[in-house]
Amino acid sequence: MFLATFGGGVVTRTESGLGCGAEWPLCNGKLVPAHTVASLIEFSHRAVSALAGLLSIASFVAFLRFGKSRRDLQLFSFLTLIFVIVQGIMGAFAVVFSQSSAVMALHFGFALIAFASSLMMALGIRQEARHGGLERLNRYPRVSKGFRNLVWFSTIYTYLVVYTGAFVSHTDSAGGCSGFPLCNGQIIPELSGGVAVAFAHRVAAVSLVIVIAILGHFAYRKHPDNTELRALGVISVVLVLLQVVIGFGLMLTMNRPEVYMFVALAHMLDIAILFGVLTYMSFLVYKLHRPVNRF
Repeated sequence: MFLATFGGGVVTRTESGLGCGAEWPLCNGKLVPAHTVASLIEFSHRAVSALAGLLSIASFVAFLRFGKSRRDLQLFSFLTLIFVIVQGIMGAFAVVFSQSSAVMALHFGFALIAFASSLMMALGIRQEARHGGLERLNRYPRVSKGFRNLVWFSTIYTYLVVYTGAFVSHTDSAGGCSGFPLCNGQIIPELSGGVAVAFAHRVAAVSLVIVIAILGHFAYRKHPDNTELRALGVISVVLVLLQVVIGFGLMLTMNRPEVYMFVALAHMLDIAILFGVLTYMSFLVYKLHRPVNRF
């Protein structure tokens, strides 16, 4: 799923979405495409996504048969399968039929949910094998309702910010705001066209840094007996600060497309990992908010 998400970013950044023409599942009328850069990029993304779909089916069936004691992992495998299918259908429709920028941004959003679900599934089965699954949480103190809601809000808000970033990419609005911290030399620029899209993403991104900083503070300072929550809080803050640095790099390399593409991919992957971490944290606080005897 990580490779499929990465591949989607490469397709977008290299504008290879029609590298196989307006055809699916064939590529320019062939099962194996001609060796052009665009067709190879698009065909490779299709192949990796198809493999992710097959693996999600196998995982779902395996959890139904052998993971009956972990309904949560069955749910994550089901969500992975559903969103892999949905984003695959959306990708096919985007090739065959023209899609709006908003729909294309949502395509990445669904891929991100599929990635986060598969990450939850992988982490859950790893914990089951190494630490006895959810029983390990019995030794941790319960978390407050306020902290649980803060984690959930942070996760949902991160997803919304990701959507605004994807919308910037699919509307080619990355150059709408030049300079930093001002946008085109103004605190609040004229809000029209690509400028409005880019400025809205900036405001959302700055707000996200503040939200994650607050989350990291409470995760670390208020839970001294829970090393896992503290570590997740620190990782979240590091990732969001790295996202700021990469975002600054985007502005510096905007006129150097051969470098800009790689910086943009790093920007996308960093936020995908952050969303995965926050998703896992959301599940953890959900379990830690419940009484011990309900595990």
